[in-house]
Amino acid sequence: MLTLEQQIFKQIEKSKNILLSFPFDSTGDAQAAALAFYIFLKKLNKEVDLACDKIEKANNPLPFLPNNSQIQNSLLNLRRFIVSLDISQAKINQIRYTIDNNKLNFIISPSRGWFKPEDISSQAGEFKYDLIIVLGSSDLETLGEIYNQNIEFFYKTTIINIDLHSDNEEFGQINYIDLNVAAVSELMFYLFKNYQADLIDEDCATCLLAGIISKTKNFKTNNLSPRTLLSASELIASNARREEIISNLYRSHNISSLKIWGKILNNLQSEQNGQLIWSRLMQRDVVDSNFQEQDLTEIVDELIANIPDAKLIAILEEESISRTKLLLYSLKNISALEIIKEYEPHGNAKLAYITINKDIETSSSEIIPEIKNRLEKLIS
Repeated sequence: MLTLEQQIFKQIEKSKNILLSFPFDSTGDAQAAALAFYIFLKKLNKEVDLACDKIEKANNPLPFLPNNSQIQNSLLNLRRFIVSLDISQAKINQIRYTIDNNKLNFIISPSRGWFKPEDISSQAGEFKYDLIIVLGSSDLETLGEIYNQNIEFFYKTTIINIDLHSDNEEFGQINYIDLNVAAVSELMFYLFKNYQADLIDEDCATCLLAGIISKTKNFKTNNLSPRTLLSASELIASNARREEIISNLYRSHNISSLKIWGKILNNLQSEQNGQLIWSRLMQRDVVDSNFQEQDLTEIVDELIANIPDAKLIAILEEESISRTKLLLYSLKNISALEIIKEYEPHGNAKLAYITINKDIETSSSEIIPEIKNRLEKLIS
């Protein structure tokens, strides 16, 4: 009987065109793993594309990694529509087309004979990809519009599901789930190493090491294991560009990020013995610092690394005098969506957000106690 690793590469060997997809994640771990897989599959002479909803230049967690430009936000030319014409009774002399009132008209002139309506048929062609590999996603819905706009494709195509989340729904035909790794990139390293280690070149190793470093906050998270450190060491031995990774992740904070960091620290408050951390960000602070959404992600990552006991981090951002945005980050096996479910949140289990049509003071006084009570019930 084939192992899961053998099954994965058996499917890859049979496939001609592969889609790699992953959910947007502020740590960039799944992104790094997908970029490494892209490089690895190219070395196996496979046709492969990368797709991730909502990842753009402004919010790209790891923009310095190779092949970032290959990530697309939608699936282009996923399926062809085929119009067929029986030419057994008439030979074609000329073909042209026109567009009239949103209709595409094919004008076909026969050199002899004539065509009948029954000579024409149409059909949907095969999908562009014959294999989907999903990385770091507990369910298909976290892929966003990549999945929502192409549900039929996902249900009719073989899926390899590679993940580390305990709540993974095992939506693939092959589900390679390991709860004991610190990052999806770490899991990918084992997969590549056991299959064909010599294909892990400098770029591939750099992507994998970047994913591990980013996910573990530079080896500070409490799920770090000796195996993770050994993997990082082996990747560095494979010429992973560690200095480039560290320089881009930890030595390049801009002025706006530092200003916002100071405002959030100044307003930082703790509940439930440090298990709920929250802060407020006023509209004037955002305007004064040329704030970008990516700055907030970096700041929360720093909070996560420095407050290991925290289970939830809530940031209330004043959007106007009568509207407040709440971003709720879950750090443990708690669903952020579940905590604020009555507000119809957007996002995923790790990061959920809502808009409250009240001023920031009222919003804070109402929702923070609710979050505190829900957290207390979950952990009691």
